[in-house]
Amino acid sequence: MSFAIPSGDGAATPGVTAAPPRRRVVPTRRQLTVVVIAALVASVVLKPMFHNPFIEVVGEVTFVALMLLFAFTAAGAWRQEAVPRWAVQVLAVAAAAMLSPFLVQMLTFGGDISAFLGSKGHVRGYMMVMFISIFVGSLFALGALYSERDAQIRAQALQFALERETLQRQAADARLNLMTAQIQPHFLLNTLANVQELVESGSPRAVPVFRSLIDYLRAAVPHLRQGDATLGDEERLVRAYLDLMQMRMPDRLAYTVDVDPRLRGMRFPAMALLTLVENAIRHGIDPGIDSGRVEVGARRLDADMVHLWVADTGVGMSEHAGEGTGLANLTARLRASFGDDARLDLSEEIPHGLRADIRVKAPDVTVQ
Repeated sequence: MSFAIPSGDGAATPGVTAAPPRRRVVPTRRQLTVVVIAALVASVVLKPMFHNPFIEVVGEVTFVALMLLFAFTAAGAWRQEAVPRWAVQVLAVAAAAMLSPFLVQMLTFGGDISAFLGSKGHVRGYMMVMFISIFVGSLFALGALYSERDAQIRAQALQFALERETLQRQAADARLNLMTAQIQPHFLLNTLANVQELVESGSPRAVPVFRSLIDYLRAAVPHLRQGDATLGDEERLVRAYLDLMQMRMPDRLAYTVDVDPRLRGMRFPAMALLTLVENAIRHGIDPGIDSGRVEVGARRLDADMVHLWVADTGVGMSEHAGEGTGLANLTARLRASFGDDARLDLSEEIPHGLRADIRVKAPDVTVQ
């Protein structure tokens, strides 16, 4: 079996195709299937150019195509650094394009090179098949290599995006930990200072307040470093803190905490509401002469938006309101937890007092 070009007939070309490269010596089943199908199609196209029976054309085209495929995959799996892998694969395809038609001719002539060289038709057929195989095989090899490079670029881009997202999340967690570390001493020192004032003044309420502080810390400390704190945890901390403050000034403080029970499972930064409540006591109720009231609440506005607030009837907004470390950290923590759309707004209450409103997007809430 061999390609022989009759006098006056056109040249023949094998149907050569190359499957996408793989880092393996043996082609995949999919590659083999594609090559065989392409060889059958090429055989139908090339049959009018040769006097060989169709079955011989199919066999020879398929053989040449498979030789090119095996050369391409084997060269891609060859581990060496002297020459770029793509160049090795293209050279391997070219070498296979020269060798495989020659092997077909040798089978036809029983290995007799002299007989082959003496047949001008077969020599012309071999030369034509070889050059067309080199051209078509190299073209398909370069196309496969380009597709492989494009796939690698997309995979690297996805990997880079994943690594960048991981680093951003780690950086956000680190910022949250730093901000929480700044808030915790701020809150605890202020509370201890209040107890110290009662002790130094000889107030009979010093012991009950101190006992309440111990109970509060026993309940609060486990939540200070809690990474998965919820609004329900925050509600319990706020109630405990306000209980403590009401014991310190029973005639001057009243409060309400109204959190929708359906929101208690919502992820929420630890001590975020507590920062606002502490500011309401320290900067609103404490400086005033008359009694005051603190209101804390949380409601869902729609399917995605949640509204939380802390309002007091204290002395109102000072010229430095919103400039403290606690409020600055709180704003940053809310945005780190809920995105840049998270808002913290301060406004004056009428006739006097201050209101802090938090609006965040939190569509997923676990009912508790």
